[in-house]
Amino acid sequence: MAPDTTEDWRTPSTDALFDALLRLENRDEFQRFFRDLCTRHELEELSARWAVVQLLDEGLSYRRIAEATGVSTTTITRINEWLTHGTGGYQTALERLRGAQT
Repeated sequence: MAPDTTEDWRTPSTDALFDALLRLENRDEFQRFFRDLCTRHELEELSARWAVVQLLDEGLSYRRIAEATGVSTTTITRINEWLTHGTGGYQTALERLRGAQT
């Protein structure tokens, strides 16, 4: 099942959140903002999902990713669907990170 790519998740509230994020200038500001915004568990979940994206991009198997991150293979499957058939957000972030490393 392909991810839902409809735009109904875009609301004035999500726009306001993204506008606030765009005004942050550095890692320290992002860290402090996310720590205030999210619970520790939410931060751990978001970080684990991003780790899954990076490991999928490296070509690791679902089993190895699950062992490395503690994320279920079901969740890894969903993340991979967004990575391959989503809105391109993961791809953009990966490409920009690659560009920053060169």
